[in-house]
Amino acid sequence: MRYLVIGDIHSNLAAFEAVLRDIKARGGFDRVWCLGDVVGYGPDPHECIQLLRQFEPVCVAGNHDWAAIGRVDTADFNPVAAQACRWTAQQLTPEDIDYLQKLPLELCQDDFTLVHGSPREPVWEYLMSREAAQDNFACFETTYCLVGHSHVPLVFELVGSSVVYRMFPDEGSLRLGENRLFINPGGVGQPRDGDPRASYAVYDANTKTVYHYRVEYDILTTQKRMKERGLPLSLIMRLSQGW
Repeated sequence: MRYLVIGDIHSNLAAFEAVLRDIKARGGFDRVWCLGDVVGYGPDPHECIQLLRQFEPVCVAGNHDWAAIGRVDTADFNPVAAQACRWTAQQLTPEDIDYLQKLPLELCQDDFTLVHGSPREPVWEYLMSREAAQDNFACFETTYCLVGHSHVPLVFELVGSSVVYRMFPDEGSLRLGENRLFINPGGVGQPRDGDPRASYAVYDANTKTVYHYRVEYDILTTQKRMKERGLPLSLIMRLSQGW
């Protein structure tokens, strides 16, 4: 079995479609594991939900998914994110809202826990430090945990009582063993590690290996659509820098 592992699509249809084309060229996949934030920021929330649902994904809720349906107060967002959330909410169909409403905060698949932010705070916490990872290893029972939210491809590994942090290299692979891990595949629709290309991972259950990939997409098309929809300029420009 091959699992496409994606997160933080953020209504960026061009990026999402580029990922699907890229994984098809690499041999395809059997199932989709999605780590939340299907919507928010970008210009095509309804279209991204529709496309994702075609694959009957295993998917958890992100903070922007909840904000778009009123389960998170946009007062907790920065002003441009809140503006984008309000716009996103107006684009969703009743079926979209029902789908987002039913997304769980946490799921277990095989020996993986799937959450958006962290096991301790599935919607809000960013796992970006060894200290946060250390605390969170006590908050899930599986060997591995897949997270999103930070839009940064990274790995935290528990080695004995210490946590080792490393960025997930492009075209890199990670053979799974006995050590417990946090794995972030990076963001599909709004990368934040200085690389504007869409980021995703593939888990091959037969070889117990996770592969990380980056793929270029038509950023200008997404930016044009965002501008036409009146979304904040800062959100439009950041896609070019991957930040």
